[in-house]
Amino acid sequence: MTIEDLLLVLKDYNMEAVPVVHRAYLYAKELHTGQLRESGEPYIVHPLNVAYILAEMHADCDTLCAGLLHDVIEDTTATKEDIAHDFNRNVANLVDGVTKLAKMNFSSKQDLNYANTRKIITGITEDVRIVIIKLADRLHNMRTLQFKSEFKQKENALETMDIFVPLAYYIGAYRIKSELEDLSLQYLYPEKYHKIEEIKGKIETESHPFLREMLTTIHQILIDQNIPSEIKIRTKNIYGIYKKLEENYKINEIHDLLSLKVMVDDIQQCYLTLGFVHAKYHPFNEKFKDYICNPKTNMYRSLHTTVFGPNDRLVQTQIRTFDMDKVASFGLMTYWDLEKGRARDVMQQELKEKYQFFKSLIEINNMFGDNKEFVRQVKSELFADKIYVYTTKGDIIELPKGATSIDFAYKIHTDVGNTMVASIVNDESVPIDHPLHNKDRVKIITDELSCGPQKDWIDKAKTTYAKRKIKEFHRK
Repeated sequence: MTIEDLLLVLKDYNMEAVPVVHRAYLYAKELHTGQLRESGEPYIVHPLNVAYILAEMHADCDTLCAGLLHDVIEDTTATKEDIAHDFNRNVANLVDGVTKLAKMNFSSKQDLNYANTRKIITGITEDVRIVIIKLADRLHNMRTLQFKSEFKQKENALETMDIFVPLAYYIGAYRIKSELEDLSLQYLYPEKYHKIEEIKGKIETESHPFLREMLTTIHQILIDQNIPSEIKIRTKNIYGIYKKLEENYKINEIHDLLSLKVMVDDIQQCYLTLGFVHAKYHPFNEKFKDYICNPKTNMYRSLHTTVFGPNDRLVQTQIRTFDMDKVASFGLMTYWDLEKGRARDVMQQELKEKYQFFKSLIEINNMFGDNKEFVRQVKSELFADKIYVYTTKGDIIELPKGATSIDFAYKIHTDVGNTMVASIVNDESVPIDHPLHNKDRVKIITDELSCGPQKDWIDKAKTTYAKRKIKEFHRK
């Protein structure tokens, strides 16, 4: 990796930023002079790779500069004010946002770790680019993890799965998420990783002829229908296969192991394409999902249909627009392309208005002053297994596994929770502390003359927001 490699990518989408980014590189290189990575390479190789990962996502100038400078406050004599003076306040804030806290301010290493974890997670509430830089930083560190001790490898891999993979998922950065999962699995369970890698390679080789046949057939159908398209072959990532096998699925039962990704110009063409695919290949009805009408909670949109392909093989076909495909790979980072100079503000606005986890994160941050308790709550409420349930209008609500109708009611609105008198799940009346399950349809019965939430609902609720609102009601 050289500065020329980085600038070559940058010239493709932001020629004006080239001189500033080059200056940031020289600035960082000078400050890191004499420092080496554990691989023996000059330290500047790491921030250069981080900036390259960001440039691949078409990051803005300030983010690229911060990527190059992300370790200078922590590892050199430079200060936040130096960076603000020599570049600008935005770059300084981004670098400060990704800089670890000083050891001297904490009584133990554990306390320091909890504080730094909190800083990483809450960085998204100030500027999502802080988390994006940390993800790029972690991705390069995971790519070069072979130079660390076995203990450090496993420690870093566990932290990556616990913290960075969920963060990547929440902002829709699927490409980074998938690679982080595979790299972590490689160090946590190397034997299982290599066994699945071998199986995956064999399946890809065996499946290539009939997938190409399907691709060519669908492509020709769309040409005949005057629908411009691009089609790619995709195989599930190694960690995704591992997770299914751990749930006792057999390889041939993983319906999305093999996929065709069909990209067209607009939403109408998505549904037309779906009809043409179903006319040619029989659909497996139980495996159809419409994420265009009902996007995932991280704004992923696509049609998923599993069909009976050649050679008696099930093949998932994903149908989406070209813009949806960019979101599917890069999530919020897509706005660097779509909005240019307004991207950062649009990202933050989207987080506040459309991403359910964002409100929950702010709530937890306000409720827990202790860093250890904050991290524990985030892991159990936001980063653990989730369920997705429906309102009576068909809206999807994201909740932590084990959540009850109480949590659902308060997620809809505080008044709904405070006036709830009964809960109906899948057309059946259930106790209000009944644990909800994936795909449940939930209806809350309210009564404005009710006495309000009972005190013991606090212990029955799972989410921080519900607990706080119940406590507030009783304080009043």
